[in-house]
Amino acid sequence: MKSGGNDFTTFEHAGWERVADKYDSVWSSLTRQFIPHLISAAQVSPGMSVLDVACGPGYVSAAAKELGAVPTGIDFSEGMLAIAKEMFPGISFVQGDAQDLPFGDGSFDRVLINFGLLHVARPEKACTEACRVLKSGGRLGFTVWAGPEKNAGAKIVNDAIEAHAELDVGLPEGPPHYLYGKREECRKVLEQAGFDGDSMSYETRTVEWHVPTASYFFEAEHNAGVRTAGLLARQSPQKLQAIRIVIDNEMQRYASGNEFVLPMAAHVVVVAKS
Repeated sequence: MKSGGNDFTTFEHAGWERVADKYDSVWSSLTRQFIPHLISAAQVSPGMSVLDVACGPGYVSAAAKELGAVPTGIDFSEGMLAIAKEMFPGISFVQGDAQDLPFGDGSFDRVLINFGLLHVARPEKACTEACRVLKSGGRLGFTVWAGPEKNAGAKIVNDAIEAHAELDVGLPEGPPHYLYGKREECRKVLEQAGFDGDSMSYETRTVEWHVPTASYFFEAEHNAGVRTAGLLARQSPQKLQAIRIVIDNEMQRYASGNEFVLPMAAHVVVVAKS
C-alpha cells in the first residue's frame, strides 16, 4: 500500500516487490538471528496479541506463535505477504502501511518491528502508530542496524561506497541508514511518539553471519537489497567494479575454513506505552 505518493515509499515498495523472492534465501540467515533477542527483550509471553510490522516473510510472527502468543503480520509488499502466507498458513497476514495501521486504538499487547523502520518514509510516524495500537502498558520492540563504528559489515560497505561511489544519483531521500543510532536521540523520538522514555531498554547485539564466498556480501547488497541496491544500480561500471573489489578484499579478513564469518551488529530497542 503506497502512502500519499511519497517518493521514498514508492521506491521502497517497488524495491521490495522486486526482491521479495530473493530476501528469504539471501538475507534471512542474518536478520532472523536478531529475532530471539527482540522477542526476549520485549517480554513476549503466551496469550499476548502481537503485531509484527513490516513482517516480510513472517519470521517474527512465527517466533511469537511458537511462544504461544497470537500474532498478526502486516507488510506493504504483496510479494512478501504471499511468501509469508505460504510459509506460515496458520497466521493472519494483512497488507497495510506501518505509518497508517488499519487497527483500532489499544488493540495489541506488543508491536514488534525487525529492521522495518529503516524502510518507511517517516519512522517517527510508524512509532506513533505503534503506540496508538498498543494497550496501556504494552511494549514496542524494534531492531535497527548499528553504524560502522560498531558493525563490521556496515563498515565494509560504508567505506567502499564513501571511497568510490557517486552519491548524488537522484535517489529519493529516506531516513538515515543508521536510524536511532544514539540512545538519547532514540529516547526523545519515542517519548514524542507517546512512550515512557524511562522504560526504554537499548542493547547492541552482534551476531555472526556465515556466508559461502567473499563476493556474497556485495551480491546481496547489489541484487537482493533496496536502498543500497538503488545506489549501486546508478553507478558507472567502473565505480561499481571498484566498490565490488573493496568489499571482496575486506571480506578476506573474515575467511574461516571454507566460508566467511562476518560480525553484524544491531540495536535492540524496547519501550513501554505511557
